[in-house]
Amino acid sequence: VQLQASGGGLVQAGGSLRLSCLASASMFGIGTMDWYRQAPGKQREFVASVTGGGSTSYADSVKGRFTISRDNAKNIMYLQMSSLNLEDTAVYYCYAPFFRKWGQGTLVTVSS
Repeated sequence: VQLQASGGGLVQAGGSLRLSCLASASMFGIGTMDWYRQAPGKQREFVASVTGGGSTSYADSVKGRFTISRDNAKNIMYLQMSSLNLEDTAVYYCYAPFFRKWGQGTLVTVSS
């Protein structure tokens, strides 16, 4: 399976952005999918996860601000980000843990 993340860009603090992750294979067979991020000079960290059935979990730092979802019919996973702050600046990656497959990453830059 191949994953392609998109939707990153420059946004002002307090703004919103939606990331997408397109899978090359049917998401019905992929199972749980995750978003991770890596800020400059920091380790990659977990952001959010969605199971094949739609159950979700979030890092405490994004809980209440980010929403993960998936559309299995379109083979797309989303990350809706709102109330963005400077600490959200990072490269965001989608990940399929069953396949240990990473997407290429999309850069989100939050400006003051």
